[in-house]
Amino acid sequence: MRRAPTILHLDMDAFYASAEQAAKPSLRGKPVVVGGIGPRGVVATASYEARVFGVHSAMATAQARRLCPNAAYLTPRFTLYRQVSDEVMRLLGELSPLVEPLSLDEAFVDLEAGGVEPSSAAARAVGERLRRDIRAATGLSGSVGLAGSKMMAKIASEQAKPDGLVCIEPGTEEEILGPMSVRVIPGVGPATAETLRRAGITTVAEIAEAGEDELVRLLGKAHGGGLYVLATGGDERPVVAERDAKSVSVEDTFAEDLTDRTRVQSELARLADRCVRRLRGAGRSGRTVVIKVRRYDFSTLTRSETLRGPTDDPAVVREAAARLLDGVDTTAGVR
Repeated sequence: MRRAPTILHLDMDAFYASAEQAAKPSLRGKPVVVGGIGPRGVVATASYEARVFGVHSAMATAQARRLCPNAAYLTPRFTLYRQVSDEVMRLLGELSPLVEPLSLDEAFVDLEAGGVEPSSAAARAVGERLRRDIRAATGLSGSVGLAGSKMMAKIASEQAKPDGLVCIEPGTEEEILGPMSVRVIPGVGPATAETLRRAGITTVAEIAEAGEDELVRLLGKAHGGGLYVLATGGDERPVVAERDAKSVSVEDTFAEDLTDRTRVQSELARLADRCVRRLRGAGRSGRTVVIKVRRYDFSTLTRSETLRGPTDDPAVVREAAARLLDGVDTTAGVR
């Protein structure tokens, strides 16, 4: 943990929707929803004007239309979003050589590596200047979190939304984390959260109170031990400038639920071929094949298989995907 809040996390506000509003003056101040606009579409981003009506990301577009029928519903324009992202990342690069992009609209920055004085005042000044520069260059707002670790900086930027800056002083981590849900800790997904809930652990303070030995018993040595360290405010992960892609994926949402097993199998084979083309295009290979099946009721099943060695052979990936599908019941319908 650092003694000064010199790790910055930037998260652009309602990025896709805000980029559309900046590009089209007629949309400014109005509810905008970006995502799949067909009957089976899903919301990618909703502007804050649309969120007032209860619209949020990952919601079915059909439900969003019921909640906010007068919003502008737009398909994503990734060329536009990448152009805006490039400008934002350029500004971050002026602050430090250590910029770790997480997505088009989110990144960590190591301010000390850029020569910023290790003090709260200096970090705040840089963060406020960055927000002004982003607005001047793109017309968009971004929320900034400052802290002594990556985990806390990300929590701070979430607290800063929308269009704000929050600085978490080193030494206050446990006090701030304590009442929060266990889901705020990196690596705690639905399955881990449910395991902890069954053990009576729902807040970060309760993770710390349970102790490392109990967490290891519940979750295993690596996961349990790492979780305890993070829950007690310890996070030594560095900002890494170059992040290699760890996965390549493709997915489809169908116009109607698929119930015919043969059709499901053929669609999976088609997706496997698309995935391998993308893998080869990136000059990569992979050794773990994962399938995700979202059923008619939005419940999702994942299955994975690790091969003996890396491959970019479409036949090998198709066969592995087919084996994984054998263990999934699709009779009720695949979304």
